[in-house]
Amino acid sequence: MWMVGYIVTPTLFAMLDDRILAGQIAGRLFSVVAWIGFGTAVWLLGFMAVRLRRAVLRRVVFWVVVTMLICVVAGAILQMEMAALKAGLESMDVMESARRGQFSMLHGVASAIYLVQSLLGVWVVVGSRNCSKGLAMRADSK
Repeated sequence: MWMVGYIVTPTLFAMLDDRILAGQIAGRLFSVVAWIGFGTAVWLLGFMAVRLRRAVLRRVVFWVVVTMLICVVAGAILQMEMAALKAGLESMDVMESARRGQFSMLHGVASAIYLVQSLLGVWVVVGSRNCSKGLAMRADSK
């Protein structure tokens, strides 16, 4: 997630003269990251629910992952909206069209959501040590 959003995508736009191509590649990469995030979040939520049962609802990490899942879904919806704005422009850059303002607003919201999701992901990884201990203790007590 961090590589695609903060390293690969800016590099694409810096190195490719064709902004449309850079945007298409970035969009595809964000789509792949979204599917990975969706699958990982669903798996992790299921894993925590099975291990911790009802106690999972008292875990901060559970709610952080739920929030990340909501971010993934919201980002995917915004990505579809941005793709719809680009549709029909064919070879024209959306930033040179009358749709520029709307696209910029959607892009800004999507970027903010991506940043929140990225920071929450760091929290989950850093806090996962405590989560793992709690899951292991629960599993051992059976």
